[in-house]
Amino acid sequence: MSQHPKNVVLLDLDGTLTQSDPGIIACAKKAFEGLGLPVPDDEEMHRFIGPAIIESLKRNGVPDDQLDRGVEIYREYYTDKAVFDDPNNPGRKVPGRFYNSVYQGIPEQLAALRADGFYLAVATCKPEYQAVPVCEHFHLDTMVDGIYGASRDNSRLDKDQVIRYCFDKIGFDAQAGDRALMVGDRWTDVDGAIACGLDCLGCRWGYAEPDELEQHGAYRIIDHVSELHDAVAQYFA
Repeated sequence: MSQHPKNVVLLDLDGTLTQSDPGIIACAKKAFEGLGLPVPDDEEMHRFIGPAIIESLKRNGVPDDQLDRGVEIYREYYTDKAVFDDPNNPGRKVPGRFYNSVYQGIPEQLAALRADGFYLAVATCKPEYQAVPVCEHFHLDTMVDGIYGASRDNSRLDKDQVIRYCFDKIGFDAQAGDRALMVGDRWTDVDGAIACGLDCLGCRWGYAEPDELEQHGAYRIIDHVSELHDAVAQYFA
């Protein structure tokens, strides 16, 4: 990545590349059950997609002294415990991270972006040690140039921290003419991009609530996966 200038497309994972709500919600419910706490309603559970799990647990009243255990239970089911029905292979049990699927059309859009010379980097608030196996399982790792996520110890947690970490790893240099665009479906993506001086292309097919992307300042919002390549190309043109 020493060549400059380069155009970097930062891609959120959950709700942007993959339809991950079944696994995330199922594992979050296991965390509440394991702590002996009431499970929030379906509307609130859908808000778990995007922010770091510890932030969502805090928002839903999990006491500070139970947060670490809640994250631990979530990660056990998300990473290791194969108790969920695989939507892609009926009859097979998988952990929560594979209770998931790639949005139709994403592989073709990523291929078109790479063919145009864009550097594609997954930038997710999911811990990197979880994000990499998910991308490998769905072969997304072969469709992008890098995968960057949060840290296991929560020291790198928010989207702006992940973006800066990614930039450091790939040698991003705005002074040399490098440019970047965040692509994501939640307010966390928009806020993280803005905090790093970037624009965010909002994806309506993900998990944003009505007007969420507009209110947080997404520079443009697209409704369908099929619009992704052209919207990115227009931005960098």
